[in-house]
Amino acid sequence: MTAQTDTTQGSVTTVYKVSGMSCGHCEGAVSGEISGIAGVASVQAVAATGEVTVVSETPLDDAAMRAAVDEAGFELVGRV
Repeated sequence: MTAQTDTTQGSVTTVYKVSGMSCGHCEGAVSGEISGIAGVASVQAVAATGEVTVVSETPLDDAAMRAAVDEAGFELVGRV
């Protein structure tokens, strides 16, 4: 099972599971850190589901994602 989808515009959409988000502030913190990763075009974090959808130019390095989520104070569980 993979959550990566190549789109027709040359971008990749990946959905991640992040534990610990409970509010809009949490969503903003996670989105802000992930947005700092080179190649990220957009980020949508949803605290209610714990899912973070990332659109990027190329597939993202899992270590970079984990570091960004850790920096925001949360835990990257993995890809959905």
